[in-house]
Amino acid sequence: MDYSKMFDLSGKNAVVIGAASGIGQEAALGLAAFGAHVIAADLNEELAARTAERIKADGGSAESAAVDFTDTEQVARLFDSVDSLDVLVATPSINVRKRLLDTSLEEFDKVINVNLKGSFVAMTEAGRRMADSGNGGSIIMFSSIRSEVVEPGQGVYAATKAGTLLMAKALAAELGPKNVRVNAVAPGVVETPLTEQIKEQPDWYQAYADKSVFSRWSQPSELVGAVVFLASQASSFVTGTLLKVDGGWTAADGRFTPPLP
Repeated sequence: MDYSKMFDLSGKNAVVIGAASGIGQEAALGLAAFGAHVIAADLNEELAARTAERIKADGGSAESAAVDFTDTEQVARLFDSVDSLDVLVATPSINVRKRLLDTSLEEFDKVINVNLKGSFVAMTEAGRRMADSGNGGSIIMFSSIRSEVVEPGQGVYAATKAGTLLMAKALAAELGPKNVRVNAVAPGVVETPLTEQIKEQPDWYQAYADKSVFSRWSQPSELVGAVVFLASQASSFVTGTLLKVDGGWTAADGRFTPPLP
């Protein structure tokens, strides 16, 4: 085996849903840098087009598309427009930071609809096409450290991220015989539009930074390595797993450093 080509994505088509900004945008740029033709898809078509233009300006291959990933028909049309769907990355999420007793049913439905229903639609529509193609493929969903650890105000969001992880595991087991790999990435705290509420409050922001063993937040670009790994042959025997990119958040307690000799 030529190990120098383990991460080469030349000839692969990668759909990135959520490519307009944040982690999705960086994932699109990263996949293109390793040779993939990227379809940058997002609800915001204008910003998705800007991502595609950035890729092409850097010498990569890309196009853009508008999609609401909670809409089965839109997602199906998007995937059907791709000659061979080799890689799917799906990042969109929303959050309503409220304690469970203060969360309305309308707010619950809103978060569930985007985070959980959207993930279900994207992974199943992609999985069906990858399995039928006979060529396999890689599905990369975005879960979170909140699939394992939670705090007040994160109950519904955490439930969706745990649900996304378990659906990914189930789909990995079901589609393994078709050589379709399904994995999830769990970021820690990342500086994206979703976390603006925290960044605006210095004490909250610093508390999250201190929870990482690096004492800082991550940047969206720091998730790209995980995405490229899971998309490429470097992870050919990796499926049904959760890849944490959390700066040690879930490894270390972080509340107190004992006075050790």
